[in-house]
Amino acid sequence: MQITWLGQAGLLFEDDTIKIIIDPYLSDSVAKFNPRNTRRMPVNEEIFKIKPDVIICTHNHLDHLDMETLTHFLDNENTIDVLCPYEAWQEVRKFGKKHNYTMFNRHTEFTIKGINFKAVKAEHSDLTGIGVIIDDKYYVTGDTLYNTEIFNDIPDTIDTVFLPINGVGNNMNMVDAKRFAEKVNAKKVVPMHWGLFDNLDPKCFDCENKVIPKIYEVIDL
Repeated sequence: MQITWLGQAGLLFEDDTIKIIIDPYLSDSVAKFNPRNTRRMPVNEEIFKIKPDVIICTHNHLDHLDMETLTHFLDNENTIDVLCPYEAWQEVRKFGKKHNYTMFNRHTEFTIKGINFKAVKAEHSDLTGIGVIIDDKYYVTGDTLYNTEIFNDIPDTIDTVFLPINGVGNNMNMVDAKRFAEKVNAKKVVPMHWGLFDNLDPKCFDCENKVIPKIYEVIDL
């Protein structure tokens, strides 16, 4: 499956049969509430031409569930499966009845076009926030701190983990993200949640099997 980093915590998974978008933030909404968090990379509006089959928002924070971004996808004609934990689910349903809004809380599984999605624990300030496992191979942690309960939800088949390294807003810092990745025992580790609002250098993330993504580019996995 081809995976593209959309910046912040956003990802596009796609192959010949399915397109999955997770936590897209493609606006400058956050800056309206906190000017210090003005985005430092312009939005690539070509992404708005994508017609996803699935959209997942891991929790109800603006840089993960952004109504300005979601409008570009959910106001179109195609029906989309939208998977969100409870707080985020309440928000996205404001787009109306055309889409299939699935309440995707921890321990929930949902299969679409042969792809299995599992919601797993995340430790974050949105207490309903989740991580997502795709086909027991890709693990998107969502925003989370290091919490030992999380590992009870994670299979030992993870190939690639995508995780935050920014260390603020109830996210892991680089030290804890390294410990987390080692515990998950993923073959590859993709650091996210850096560069859009800050000057973090992902090269300082001391993880041997890290793969540093480039915004709007396919990740070399």
